Amino acid sequence: MAAALATESSSNVQEMLDIEQNKTNERAQWVLNAPKPPGFWQELVNSVRETFFPHRRKFKNEHDGFNLVFTFLHGLFPILHWCRNYKASKFRNDLMAGLTLASLCIPQSIGYATLAKLDPQYGLYTSVVPPLIYAVMGTSREIAIGPVAVVSLLLSSMIQKVQDPLANPIAYRNFVLTATFFAGIFQASFGLFRLGFLIDILSHAAVVGFMAGAAIVIGLQQLKGLIGIPHFTNKTDAISVVKAVWNSLHHTWSPQNFILGCSFLCFILTTRYLGRKKRKLFWLPAIAPLVSVILSTLFVFLTRADKHGVKIVKHIDRGLNPSSVHQIQFHGQHVGEVAKIGFVAAIVALAEAIAVGRSFASIKGYRLDGNKEMVAMGFMNIVGSFTSCYVATGSFSRSAVNFRAGCESTVSNIVMAITVLISLEFFTRLLYYTPMAILASIIMSALPGLIDFNEFYNIWKVDKLDFLACIGAFFGVLFASVEIGLLVAVIFLSCCLTNKKSEPNLWN
Repeated sequence: MAAALATESSSNVQEMLDIEQNKTNERAQWVLNAPKPPGFWQELVNSVRETFFPHRRKFKNEHDGFNLVFTFLHGLFPILHWCRNYKASKFRNDLMAGLTLASLCIPQSIGYATLAKLDPQYGLYTSVVPPLIYAVMGTSREIAIGPVAVVSLLLSSMIQKVQDPLANPIAYRNFVLTATFFAGIFQASFGLFRLGFLIDILSHAAVVGFMAGAAIVIGLQQLKGLIGIPHFTNKTDAISVVKAVWNSLHHTWSPQNFILGCSFLCFILTTRYLGRKKRKLFWLPAIAPLVSVILSTLFVFLTRADKHGVKIVKHIDRGLNPSSVHQIQFHGQHVGEVAKIGFVAAIVALAEAIAVGRSFASIKGYRLDGNKEMVAMGFMNIVGSFTSCYVATGSFSRSAVNFRAGCESTVSNIVMAITVLISLEFFTRLLYYTPMAILASIIMSALPGLIDFNEFYNIWKVDKLDFLACIGAFFGVLFASVEIGLLVAVIFLSCCLTNKKSEPNLWN
């Protein structure tokens, strides 16, 4: 018996040695006759496959059509994955969050459209279609989709160099829609081909500086509406804006607009302070902008203040998003320039959205899929460009409201979009007498959140070279232009990376 066991044990050992020897021979053959690396197109196909079929290897039969279609739909529409566990209690929370979100979104969207030098309804359009598409394709539960201040400023500052919005507003609008289409194409391509590293062109430090500089420029530009200046400079640098305001104060300005705007600005900032002091009052700063719009509109209507110098919004088109397929320009001498603007807008919009999404995902303890986020953002902007929307992305202020309101999923975006849609259909006439000064005060009230002094200090403590990129972006936007600020940030970042690579590694 013992002899049999010894014989069996020795045979097992011999088999293991043979298997190990075969593996060694296979590895040697693989090294000597290494397979050719996949070509460019194969790499692209593999990237798309990894994005939409992440779990394809678990199938025993690779040709199982049902499983492949099921996996593709799950990869493309994450809502199919989590909707199976969706409960009525979650919908109740999403309903309240969506309604709270809409109360902030409606006045902000109108204001951001004017910042982008578009008619007010285009901001509302942008708060309907993109949120609905993101709700079924996005992976973030808290992010709120719609127009944002920085992207609105970016589009207006760059496209007005191609087409004057006052001289030819229709051509200007068509270029904005075209830039939105190209932004969507670039964003979807980044996600499909897993090119998310391109977003790192703007480092965190550069984004912090860029946002802070843009916030100050946006605030200065809102002085036009706040003090009722009829004619204003098209330049975005701080010196030109301050000079235009100073000249206007000596000639034409409206103290009525200034008093009205400052009064409601103080009201909005006070509600924000109370909301931070008492967490149960989170809804107060969220509804303050809409309350400001309602009260100021009633005041102007009852007192006929528009007859005494108060600037008002006037007509806003009612109805659903009209088709804009035929307004997108694919021919002409400026298409290349508009495509470049779309690329810059795509990078900035993605940088802001992914930063916002990751912040709240880390708080909630789940993973944000960057590639799927880029695909979702891309598709929503492509479809948005066909339905009279301009570039949409994740808003930090509205996402914070969504988070504090207790949202459970992207259903809050659906509720918000439906509410805005109802407002477009039935309530636009009520906004006729809305003062422009109120829209300016709403935009200005949202700007302090874009300037993060603590983050400036942290960047200074951690890396002095990154701080240079941060300050370079800040002063570039503030004293030159938005695109110059971006360019300075990228140049500083490239220099920093080159310097870091050239430093000797002391650990080796």
